[in-house]
Amino acid sequence: MDNTTQMRWWNTFYGKHRFKLWVIQGVLLLVIGFSAAWIFDSTPPSETSTSNVLTTEVASVPTMWTCSMHPQIRSDKPGKCPICGMDLVPVKKSAGGVRTISIGSEIKKLMNLQTVPVARQYVTANVRMVGKIEYDETRLAYVTAWVSGRLDRLFVDFTGVEVHKGDHMVSIYSEELYSAQEELIQALKYRSESQNSNRFSAPIDLVKSAREKLRLLGITEKQIQEIEQRGKPIDHITIYSPVSGIVIAKLRQEGDRVNTGDRIYTLADLTQLWMQMDAYESDLAWLRYGQEVEFTTEAYPGEVFKGRIAFIDPVLNEMTRTVKVRVNVPNEDGRLKPEMFVSAIVRSKVAAGGRVIDPSLAGKWIGPMHPEIVKDEPGNCDICGMPLVRAETLGYVTAEPSDTAKPLVIPVSAALLTGTRAIVYVQVPNTEEPTYEGREIVLGPRAGDYYLVKSGLKEGELVVTNGNFKLDSALQISAKPSMMTPEGGGSAGGHNHGGETKAGGNGDEMKMSGGSGMTLPPELKTKLFHTMESVEAISQAVKSKDLDRIHESYITLGELIAAVNAMQLPGDMGDQLQEFVMLLRNDSIEGGDVQTLQDAEHVTQITNRHAERLQEMFGLFDTGHQMAEIKLDVPDAFRQQLSQLIPSYLALSEALAADDANGAKMAVESLEQSVSSLKNQSLEGATDNRWKAEHNDLIKITEQLAKANDLDGLRSAFALLSEQMLSLQRTFGFAGAHQLFELHCPMIFDGRGASWIQADETVRNPYYGGSMLKCADRVEPLTVKDSGHDHG
Repeated sequence: MDNTTQMRWWNTFYGKHRFKLWVIQGVLLLVIGFSAAWIFDSTPPSETSTSNVLTTEVASVPTMWTCSMHPQIRSDKPGKCPICGMDLVPVKKSAGGVRTISIGSEIKKLMNLQTVPVARQYVTANVRMVGKIEYDETRLAYVTAWVSGRLDRLFVDFTGVEVHKGDHMVSIYSEELYSAQEELIQALKYRSESQNSNRFSAPIDLVKSAREKLRLLGITEKQIQEIEQRGKPIDHITIYSPVSGIVIAKLRQEGDRVNTGDRIYTLADLTQLWMQMDAYESDLAWLRYGQEVEFTTEAYPGEVFKGRIAFIDPVLNEMTRTVKVRVNVPNEDGRLKPEMFVSAIVRSKVAAGGRVIDPSLAGKWIGPMHPEIVKDEPGNCDICGMPLVRAETLGYVTAEPSDTAKPLVIPVSAALLTGTRAIVYVQVPNTEEPTYEGREIVLGPRAGDYYLVKSGLKEGELVVTNGNFKLDSALQISAKPSMMTPEGGGSAGGHNHGGETKAGGNGDEMKMSGGSGMTLPPELKTKLFHTMESVEAISQAVKSKDLDRIHESYITLGELIAAVNAMQLPGDMGDQLQEFVMLLRNDSIEGGDVQTLQDAEHVTQITNRHAERLQEMFGLFDTGHQMAEIKLDVPDAFRQQLSQLIPSYLALSEALAADDANGAKMAVESLEQSVSSLKNQSLEGATDNRWKAEHNDLIKITEQLAKANDLDGLRSAFALLSEQMLSLQRTFGFAGAHQLFELHCPMIFDGRGASWIQADETVRNPYYGGSMLKCADRVEPLTVKDSGHDHG
């Protein structure tokens, strides 16, 4: 068949069977589709097995439930947070100590954790400063008028001219000088006549006195000889340059009349210059007299000049908060010019304790005013003649010290700073999976890219330098102590911003982190009691405002806490105790180095907080041991009297919470009246002594409240009053049938936190007022005495 016949046949066939062909085509497409899906969706047996294993592992991991905002809330089953009402979220239970966290190897890779060993090594602190070149004040000289007269000629008629010693500078006409020359000439004539005559007595030497008079008027010996040879006075005298240098100021013009002492020229010797630099307070620890300084200028890029520190200003500039550092700079070739700007660097090699080491000065003697004078043996300075001193007396460690004198250092990136202390994460050795332990350490000064470590680490330990923030976040979620939550349980991060906070929460379901009353070995208990007594001694030392006593008290605390062996307690109890040993040891180190009373008070607040937590954790208050806050013999009548303070205190708290300054001042006036009416009725012995101390503190705090002029001042003093009221409650107790509650805000005063007392559980923050009225992380009932019974 030809093509035309075939096409006609196909069209006829398609027209008759078109519907059947569509059905067959659809069935074929469905079969192909299902076949492809079955092929690509089939799972190999090995993968199915792995999936089942992973599912089994995940299901077998113990899970607990916590609140995202309040990680201290822990539960074994789902529910709602008793503080904020949010749904609890599941988290894997973390094992290990108080600050320990374990992660898998794959997670470690994802977190990109990197560690370096803690090392003892010398580090270099590079102190960079800017400044400028100036004249050396000790090398300035002045051409002055020795006699009054008229300047008839100035031989140097513009500034910048270089002159040498003995060059003529000024021609001056002086009547006084003319008469002095005449006196010399007449004295010479008189002496000549006296020698020719016969006299029995020796003549007075008028020539000598006339010559001395001319010398005192600035006439040189050569000029005096010329006058004597000439035999007659001249009306003009030339003044010569006393030194070599550059004329930097021309202060008079030709024809000016001058008086004795008037300056005509100022000369500067530019072979030696000064460089004045500004050093920040934080850099002063690395600067020493006599240190070598390298600097560059814009005029000579890439070229390094050198000098030595000759003076460090003893006074800080209150405007710039910097200290002037002066460097002696040699300039024999004259390339450096005054007023040039410079960029300088001092490379200080640091030894243990932050001492600066310079082996090149070992056994050397150095000029006390001119550091460029360095000799191998004692002697006198070539410039000023002062006796040389040993380099060691200037604050250097000159001899190469032993390895133990090398400082213990960590990279800057390893430390999560919390002030003078830091949190580091140390890799725990010999564990099945990567395990890291958070640790609070005390830092020394920063030296370049390193921190010096005072306490808390050992040489060779591995510290995390990358990924430590991620570990800290993981500990925070686990309600363990971290940088963000130092006390664990979200004390800084998990706080209440609204609603009511029920004390204790749902005790049937929720478990709060922390310990309870524990049975301690007698020996360990005694050591802890002695430690608490030393903490009380520190508080008394701070009240005495005696820094030496404060230092001694903190040293005693360090010795006592070092004797506490936390390994005597098993499991979690030992871990908790080791945490407090670490914290109090750091307190003792920091407190032993405080330089001001303000710093001492700050460290003491931290120490007292750590001691209170230790007492609460291990139930030390429940014993009969004689401690700082023992139960005193307090009559009920006195407790009733103390309770008179509560209404005024509560009124002040409510006024501050409402941002009502006028109401707060009225409450302060009422409080003053209540305080003035207090009397130590029937108190005896230790109770009376303790009350006198507490009463004095109460009076001072009330006076501070009365002097406050605004809400900020009232709130600062109210924090002190609240601590005092809590101390009175713990020591003496309040009487009455009403219930009181202690609340705590963790955020106020730059994160230091503060407590206050309320008559109910609904949070009304007096420190923030309306800006954050519901901020609180702790609400606890206080014990109130009522006819000899406790309520609360």
